Amino acid sequence: MVVISSAELRNNMKKYLDIARTERVVIQRGRDESFILIAQKNAPEADLARAITVDDVIERVRAGLTEMFDGKSQR
Repeated sequence: MVVISSAELRNNMKKYLDIARTERVVIQRGRDESFILIAQKNAPEADLARAITVDDVIERVRAGLTEMFDGKSQR
């Protein structure tokens, strides 16, 4: 298992997607929020329908960072 920050994931996405093929990657966001990145083979249609693009993820991370540093809600 590898534990990284959301910034580290953003800066080295390919590296951690490759690692996630063989082990779990824990993405720590702030002090009390974390996510687990794992590879999924043959994703069911329902999962694909809920999927988001890398661009969406980056935009959401940027919005969260802006909110965190500006103290304003971006939603």
